[in-house]
Amino acid sequence: MATANIKDVKRRIKSVENTMQITKAMELVATSKLRGAKERAVASQPYFNTLYETMCEIQQDRGFKSIYTKKEFLKTVLVVVLAGDRGLAGGFNHNILKLAEDKINSLEKDGRTVKVFPIGKKAVEYFEKRNYEIYNKDYQISDNLTMSKSLSLSESIISGFRNGIYDKVELIYTTFVSTLVQNALSVTVLPIESRDLKDIKQDEKTDAEKSQKTSLTLYEPSAEEVFDGLIPKYISGLIFCSIIDSYASEQAARRTAMESASDNASEMIDSLSLLYNRARQAQITQELNEIVAGQMGNN
Repeated sequence: MATANIKDVKRRIKSVENTMQITKAMELVATSKLRGAKERAVASQPYFNTLYETMCEIQQDRGFKSIYTKKEFLKTVLVVVLAGDRGLAGGFNHNILKLAEDKINSLEKDGRTVKVFPIGKKAVEYFEKRNYEIYNKDYQISDNLTMSKSLSLSESIISGFRNGIYDKVELIYTTFVSTLVQNALSVTVLPIESRDLKDIKQDEKTDAEKSQKTSLTLYEPSAEEVFDGLIPKYISGLIFCSIIDSYASEQAARRTAMESASDNASEMIDSLSLLYNRARQAQITQELNEIVAGQMGNN
């Protein structure tokens, strides 16, 4: 191998080492953010559990009716899609955006008009480039999300539902299962059914236990008004938990991706170092042979 090629290999080793430093740093940052997101998710569960159980109990009242539970659908569906603000997270963004697009295509085949509410930069960019009808693009996922921001977001969703802009709301996001497993899923937000959210981890009671529970509470001025008054808190709680869940999933996916990238970089450095050492050894051997040959020629 020529001296110039040896220098190229050395430069490649240095370049890969620099890249590995970056991926290692990103892995550590993602691990730290993941820990915080998981703690926030756990802390938010009791609040949402209590609110969810209360709303399920209210619906057991005889003659209960609410605009938020009616099932007379028209033609328009709002699809809320939670994606990430950044890339370098493995298949996190791809999986959720693919599920969203499949869902939208399915709704359109059924004759529905679809409006998209993307949350997160990657979701906004994706649907803008593909000319989907975007309902709102002012929200991004961030690690400093507050309940007040979630309430503002939920009020925007509720307002469109009450005003008849759309008659159904679907939420598509990624739920955190473990550091290595994150699942993209779709749930119905509006209209509300007590069974819609039983698989979102907040309520672990069996259907048999629920059926045995009867409401002994008297609601004033009425069950409907109490239920409707709780809707903003309920939707904001659902959005808040989903965004935290999605954010934790993004950090877990990024941590895994960066760990894999660091491992690959380490293997590449070992391979290039071996190549460099062999080339360097061959060069030294050649130089010694040339020196010996020169000495023999002089004799």
